[in-house]
Amino acid sequence: MLVKLALLTAFSMSHLSAIELPNVLGTPPSQTKEEWVKTGRPQTLELFRKHIFGRAPIGKPDTLAFKVIEEDPTAMGGAATLKIIEISYSGPGGASQFKLITFTPNKATKPVPGYLLICNRGIENIDPTRKEKDDFWPAETIVARGYMASAFLNAELSIDKNLNFNNGAHKVFDQYPKERPGDAWATIAAWAWGASRALDYFETDPSIDASKIGVLGHSRGGKTSLWAGANDQRFALTISNNSGCTGAALARRKKGELVGRINTSFPHWFCGNYKKFNNREETLPVDQHQLIALMAPRPVYVASASKDAWADPEGEFLAAAHAEPVYRLFGLKGLNTMTMPAPDQPIQTGHVGYHLRTGKHDLTDYDWEQYLNFGDLHLKK
Repeated sequence: MLVKLALLTAFSMSHLSAIELPNVLGTPPSQTKEEWVKTGRPQTLELFRKHIFGRAPIGKPDTLAFKVIEEDPTAMGGAATLKIIEISYSGPGGASQFKLITFTPNKATKPVPGYLLICNRGIENIDPTRKEKDDFWPAETIVARGYMASAFLNAELSIDKNLNFNNGAHKVFDQYPKERPGDAWATIAAWAWGASRALDYFETDPSIDASKIGVLGHSRGGKTSLWAGANDQRFALTISNNSGCTGAALARRKKGELVGRINTSFPHWFCGNYKKFNNREETLPVDQHQLIALMAPRPVYVASASKDAWADPEGEFLAAAHAEPVYRLFGLKGLNTMTMPAPDQPIQTGHVGYHLRTGKHDLTDYDWEQYLNFGDLHLKK
């Protein structure tokens, strides 16, 4: 079912643009939260699996194991305990592993809530020695606010190149008898799978409250965090930073990066079926407001940057705004507005948060300040 929506925002006040979006409540539309949980949500999630992200061949493997390979209870000048955990797994294609970095505040009452960053940049951005520090992951600030700070490198789950899925989690679990099916998981789904395995570890660490973990990522990492939060309802908060096309931005607007362009530039990110919609966004059975709605009733935060036209900030805002009907089924507020805020004027009054930061495509200390503020409202209840 398609619904015609008049979209008018402060970002584009000169005209009304009518876009037909799939009904966020599903087909037929869910009338109650019970209908959404039983039918609407599973059907919506399946559409994203089949047509966009693909389906993982396995959830939590029986072979999953955790090993603390480094520990320092005096990290950050005594403010935190550093742990580097090797998360390993094996399957039909062999064995693999990735490293999870955690800093847990020493003075906070345990167990503590925390943030998991899916890092799509180099190790220097999440340097556990803290000799190199970057606003991309301000671990000291996160710890000072009473949260566990954690991160892993996405490339350790699946290399960010079109390498025929012959490495990491794909090499271990991809066992297709002939050619790769159109709905087989791809790189972003493998990164999201890794986020869930990190959450599996948190459930074993008595210093961490695994029921209060926010997952976030920037750009392609933001697409990943949304897919991780949609698939794994154990994540208490999902954050998308400048995720753009096939992240938070509405595909049907056809602004910024388009589906055909992203599938050409990064053919390994999404499942094969997604390429059927190159230059045919209006025929997609879903759009990104539905991906955001899959977080309900859990809180979700979407952020844009004013100089990031490639990610379509207006489309990101509108997707967040149009997720609200699902939150209403649970008696919760979403953004509660259809007017895009001015730069640096965050909206954090409901279960859907949003801000438009002044500046370019990046993850900055300003963004983190908003995510920590939102966490104070939802993770520290």
